[in-house]
Amino acid sequence: MNFFSRSRGWKRVVLAGLAALVLVDLGLAIFLWQLRQTDPTDLSRQRTELLVKSKLLKADVARGDAIKKEMPKVGQQARDFYDQQLPPAGAGYSALVADLGEIAGKAGLRTSSTAFQDHELKDRGVTEIQIQESVEGDYASVLKYIQGLERSKNFYLLSDLGLDSSETGTLHLKLLLKTYFRT
Repeated sequence: MNFFSRSRGWKRVVLAGLAALVLVDLGLAIFLWQLRQTDPTDLSRQRTELLVKSKLLKADVARGDAIKKEMPKVGQQARDFYDQQLPPAGAGYSALVADLGEIAGKAGLRTSSTAFQDHELKDRGVTEIQIQESVEGDYASVLKYIQGLERSKNFYLLSDLGLDSSETGTLHLKLLLKTYFRT
């Protein structure tokens, strides 16, 4: 009886092993059947798409590395801009009035009004100055004035522009400019 109980235990182990092999074979058969269902052109297309995505991601990483490498240089350019293009708050509005008057004079325009409004930008180290200005002249002078603003040693942002004509043929230009003072 001892021999029979041992042989039954051994038979159970062999049957369990065979059952496991049958299950693995069944799993492989299902996998191969699904693999045959996949069109080779689909697999080729998927491979091509993955290669393109890989190249794009590598290019993005290379651009990011280049940007990271240039960051100190960009920071220095920003500091230079801040120091060279933005006048100190002590320079005041008279410097702006003189600059805008000079630009208008060179363009051949008459300044009818100039108004300022300041807004301190917290934690930025600058004060934003909004300038509302009205000038009058012909079309060519208006263009020269706008070009003069672009070429000015001072930094101006043109936020809004209104243009009206009068019966005498002159143009009335209303501008909303922004500039900044270092604080």
